[in-house]
Amino acid sequence: MGFREQAAAVRRIVGIVLAVLLIGGVAIAVAAGRDSKDPGTAPRTVRGVIGSEKAEFFADPDVAKALANRGIVVKAETSGSWAMDRLSLKGYDFAFPGSKAPADDLQRRSAVTGGPLRPFYSPLVVVAHRAAAQVLAANGLAALNGRTSGKLLMGPYLRAARDDRTWQQLKGSGRHAELTGTVFITSTDPVSSNSGALYLAAASYVADGGRVAADGAAIDRTAPLLRKLIQVQGAQQTSSDAPFRDFISGVGNPLVLVYESQVASLLMQRQDAGDLVLLYPDTTVSSDHTLVPLTAEGRRLGELLSIDPRLRELAVRHGFRPQGAAAEFTAATAGHTDYIDQKLTGVRQAPVPTATVLRAMARRTRG
Repeated sequence: MGFREQAAAVRRIVGIVLAVLLIGGVAIAVAAGRDSKDPGTAPRTVRGVIGSEKAEFFADPDVAKALANRGIVVKAETSGSWAMDRLSLKGYDFAFPGSKAPADDLQRRSAVTGGPLRPFYSPLVVVAHRAAAQVLAANGLAALNGRTSGKLLMGPYLRAARDDRTWQQLKGSGRHAELTGTVFITSTDPVSSNSGALYLAAASYVADGGRVAADGAAIDRTAPLLRKLIQVQGAQQTSSDAPFRDFISGVGNPLVLVYESQVASLLMQRQDAGDLVLLYPDTTVSSDHTLVPLTAEGRRLGELLSIDPRLRELAVRHGFRPQGAAAEFTAATAGHTDYIDQKLTGVRQAPVPTATVLRAMARRTRG
């Protein structure tokens, strides 16, 4: 064999060897890539049912990104917190009502150990148009701190409700043609909605001399007043979102019960608050948003919402107060203390009756 033939043969052999090595290297690299991929970080879809007041939080692209970074994609459907127990919940990983009482009922249907988790909370407040707030203050139903915040005095307000007082009967209302009819607070349906049910809890506590309703006799004592509070409103929404949006747009009733988180979120997003005055009832209830894990994946979500710094930061951005970390909320709302009472000064927390009692109380408001 001549030199040229030998050189060509060598080149062919080298080419074959290189090809084999290349193919082998690619196979090893692919295998290594598969082996190095952490199965724990693979995205997992976690399905849940949530109170509508948390819909914007879970729809926030930043929240979705923070969860995706922890390997979770949340698919959430909304429901009234007190209507969740009527859902089958088959195929769901978590339920996330707005308070502990409905969560306790749902927890009995969960096989996951460890109990519910409460990553954040928000007190119930009343938003008022400035004219309405000033008239309430002039008649001893509210106490204002400047032009944009104050307290609703629950005792005097409930006495006015019991007496069917109208705006026209309050001094100073004559200068405001929009203030007509019975004085009342718009709330959500207490049979299905968390904020509406907690409104009854606070009102019954004040009306019954600072006693938490525990039995049928206690329900009987406050039933006539609570029925007035609800029936004067006519048709009610199942979510506080719609009445709050109506209020901001300038339509609807001048007094609306909402979550503090809705107002705080509005302010932190630098949206126009108009003539909104934020009234903290001097006796109110904080809504402890309580996640009930139905699967291990649901529990992991609840734990992340409770401890992950980025998710806690985003919860604050949506107006919620993280459990056990007042400093986070205080820092985020530092520029809005003309509205927000960061320390809830002078605000008394009313105990909440059991779910059974509160449901019975809500049904009695229907007649």
